[in-house]
Amino acid sequence: MVSKPPAGDPVQDAPQVTPPQHAAAGLPAVGHTLRIAREQMGSVRTARTLLKVNQKDGFDCPGCAWPEGDRRHVAEFCENGAKAVAEEATLRRVTPAFFAAHPVAELAERSGYWLGQQGRITEPVLLPEGGDRYEPVTWERAFAIIAEELTALSSPDEALFYTSGRTSNEAAFLFQLFAREFGTNNLPDCSNMCHESSGSALTETIGVGKGSVSLEDLHRADLIIVAGQNPGTNHPRMLSALERAKAAGARIISVNPLPEAGLERFKNPQTAKGMLRGAALTDLFLQIRIGGDQALFRLLNKLVLETPGAVDEEFVREHTHGFEEFAAAAGEADWAETLAATGLSREEIGRALEMVLASERTIVCWAMGLTQHKHSVPTIREVVNLLLLRGNIGRPGAGVCPVRGHSNVQGDRTMGIFERPAPAFLDALDKEFGIVSPRHHGFDVVRSIQALRDGEAKVFFAMGGNFVGATPDTEVTEAAMRRARLTVHVSTKLNRSHAVTGRRALILPTLGRTDKDVQRGGRQFVTVEDSMGLVHASRGNLPPAGPHLLSEPAIVARMARAVLGADSATPWEEFEADYAAVRDRIARVVPGFEDFNARLAASPGGFALPHAPRDERRFPTKTGKANFTAAPVEYPRVPEGRLLLQTLRSHDQYNTTIYGLDDRYRGIRGGRRVVLVHPEDAEARGLADGAYVDLVSEWTDGTERRAPGFRVVRYPTARGCAAAYYPETNVLVPLESTADVSNTPASKSVVVRLEESPAPSA
Repeated sequence: MVSKPPAGDPVQDAPQVTPPQHAAAGLPAVGHTLRIAREQMGSVRTARTLLKVNQKDGFDCPGCAWPEGDRRHVAEFCENGAKAVAEEATLRRVTPAFFAAHPVAELAERSGYWLGQQGRITEPVLLPEGGDRYEPVTWERAFAIIAEELTALSSPDEALFYTSGRTSNEAAFLFQLFAREFGTNNLPDCSNMCHESSGSALTETIGVGKGSVSLEDLHRADLIIVAGQNPGTNHPRMLSALERAKAAGARIISVNPLPEAGLERFKNPQTAKGMLRGAALTDLFLQIRIGGDQALFRLLNKLVLETPGAVDEEFVREHTHGFEEFAAAAGEADWAETLAATGLSREEIGRALEMVLASERTIVCWAMGLTQHKHSVPTIREVVNLLLLRGNIGRPGAGVCPVRGHSNVQGDRTMGIFERPAPAFLDALDKEFGIVSPRHHGFDVVRSIQALRDGEAKVFFAMGGNFVGATPDTEVTEAAMRRARLTVHVSTKLNRSHAVTGRRALILPTLGRTDKDVQRGGRQFVTVEDSMGLVHASRGNLPPAGPHLLSEPAIVARMARAVLGADSATPWEEFEADYAAVRDRIARVVPGFEDFNARLAASPGGFALPHAPRDERRFPTKTGKANFTAAPVEYPRVPEGRLLLQTLRSHDQYNTTIYGLDDRYRGIRGGRRVVLVHPEDAEARGLADGAYVDLVSEWTDGTERRAPGFRVVRYPTARGCAAAYYPETNVLVPLESTADVSNTPASKSVVVRLEESPAPSA
């Protein structure tokens, strides 16, 4: 029996609070997974679907980008992956009758949780200019409206083409091809909001903006440093890799302002022993103050330099550049400043140094906790400095490991979804298709919002995602979106972005990863690239959610025909009919994809893309070597009486998709509007556990933003730090508050004051 979606929004600001847990997964995760799956899909569909997740003949999980090994468990998925699958494979439906019953103004009052729980969208719908609700529209009319608006623009650069990380390689390649044939590089994507800082730092230092390790490297490491990342909630399958590494003798340092259950103990649900006892993972927990990571790694580098025999001098001499300037800067690292920046003790840093020096093969993993600060890029460069000092790039069992979020966010960038494309990529694209791509840089996410706000952009087209829910400065972003002439969203389910529209708006329903895709050329599959550079196929096995859905490649191809018309020599109809034809073109444009179709056929588990630093110790930087870097140490300064807030996900959440209202590991149930505050910080402010506050962010230019009505939860965070869930706290981050170089919103270091507010009425 499949439950109906919630009829009304549940209260989200009055949660029950219990002590946080100290172990992740186990029987509770299995039970929760099965309950959610049965509610959305029913028992038979649950079994049929989950047994195909991440299998060689199945579909890639629409959740995170963590890789699969060659030998795969029959249940090769995690709790949050199963939730993502269940929400996509749900039997709930959003039909034209739903839109007739719910005006857009009403949808705008609903929570993201309620919207997502309504189910799959079944037909294309249009919000006409002056209308108050979406109404059915034919595909032909939808594409005609898009063509009307795009061809009426004064410049192609008045259009924005956004991409979510769940878009397949084939769809992403066609999407960027269409945009460039249309005449713009305005291709913002979700990377701009998450790992853009990683790409910026790695491209400069090692020449490739991707991680340098494989899953097997993780299993072979002596030391794994997990910094600014919570794998227990965000990448649960990573815990299995950490467990295997520990069994082989690896040691793990966790660097995080919050203690995380998954990094304390992992109860692997794939084994009986794991379910019962679990494995302790972290050997050393460094509870760092938010934003203090650069200072920590800088001091570690100084201490390595001062230790006789600790530097891999041959590697440094043969493969690196800029050592002298870096060493001089590292030598200036100050103990007192580092202790102030990090909140750590000399003893804790000393233990970390001992573990670094004892390791021949070190991997550093990180995620948003490192990438969403003003000084994120120099922080990640400092991480690279530490690895270079010890020769830990291009060595088996060692390297950099930025852990990506969405399942194909890395692949989309590889396919050319980038507002600042490399000239060589555009040259290859132009040669293959006989077009002239624009060479000026386009807009990233932040610049796109500014362009909408300022009237520079007039059409916004999103290939998946929840742009409004994911971006900063919520009120400014929503006002900017409402200035557009047309907003278009290619979607499987409802989200906040569908309720914040331009003068006209379209929702175009698409196939999901779980759906069977049959075109004129027969049954199709798509491909994705995981977080470690492996490319593999994804084949849906369920009947589509309705007869009126189109695949993402089909939507792009039909839009291109409607917009470009007879002027385009690109064989869009051929690409829609058979995705193998798309892969043949990818093979001739994108390095590393040569013989794409043949390699997929020969390797059902996928194939690895080349990575020069990993494979050859060759560094395609401007200097031809790996670059040491030197930058001033930065960390947030917090005025007296204020706290430093980081935004984060709950356990019942993936990015902006809210699966439920519980954060089981942190002891939060039935609510989301909470702020986690250290007991001593709460005591100093006279805030009882359960008090309600407004969060008011303060910025150096005098700007303030307010998020009202958060329940105070006393929690063992680092002193002087606090945490709250996004997207509820996105409103606190001004559009102009971004990381240097990468322009990523600085959502992880927000200075806030807490102002007491009334408790919510019953």
